[in-house]
Amino acid sequence: MSLTQDQIPSLIQSTAYDPSGDKIGAVKQVYLDDRTDQPQFATVHTGLFGLKETFVPLEGAQLQGDRVVVPVDKAQVKDAPNIDPDGSDGSLTPTQVAELYRHYHLPTAPSGTRDTYAADVDHEHTGHQATGQHYESDGGNVRHTERERSTGRDDNAMTRSEERLRVGTETHEAGRARLRKYVVTEEERHTVPVSHERVRVEREPITEANRDAALSGPAISEAEHEVTLHAEKPVVEKEAVPVERVRLNTETVTEEKTVGGKVRKEQIETDER
Repeated sequence: MSLTQDQIPSLIQSTAYDPSGDKIGAVKQVYLDDRTDQPQFATVHTGLFGLKETFVPLEGAQLQGDRVVVPVDKAQVKDAPNIDPDGSDGSLTPTQVAELYRHYHLPTAPSGTRDTYAADVDHEHTGHQATGQHYESDGGNVRHTERERSTGRDDNAMTRSEERLRVGTETHEAGRARLRKYVVTEEERHTVPVSHERVRVEREPITEANRDAALSGPAISEAEHEVTLHAEKPVVEKEAVPVERVRLNTETVTEEKTVGGKVRKEQIETDER
């Protein structure tokens, strides 16, 4: 099912995707078929900074909310012919249309093969004035332009053009960071106080208080008395305890970088004779 002119306002504000779901770029302009007045091609922003506009076919495309799924792969769009969408009359020449038909392997155009189609339309537009129509994005709005194009037209004026740099930014992967936990072994030393028992001989004189105990045994005899000594020793035990939680997070740091490029300008001078 083909897209219609009624869908152009939604189409011009959509983003193009290929059938596998890969993003191609934002739709910027819609070109109509001169014969059917139905959307035929769209330009999408691709490439570095999204400054390059590339043509994609709309025959068989499906509009799904804010995205349009086109019937060609992203790689095929990337290798599409380099056609300037900002031409002098805002329309595609028959030769350019034929070139796009060949690249995207589109079905044969109404007048025969794609080459024949280009020749037929070239013949139709030779020697008389015709119009080319397309729709383009204008700050979020849709603008319809219809410009006249003719062969050999002269209004006694010369157009001076110049190139301008359009600079933007794109997000790309600059690196990766990961958390990794590993085990290290280190030596710890702690000082622990320990105690032990030792023998101390105590002597006491015979008094009235201990006389009975002193005279309870034989007058002269041999005897032994044993005392058990105790001592403390260090004991080491290990246990695993959680000490902190660690996670990765990102923050955005803004810095200024200077980019530049060479631009060309046309200059006009007079030559009086």
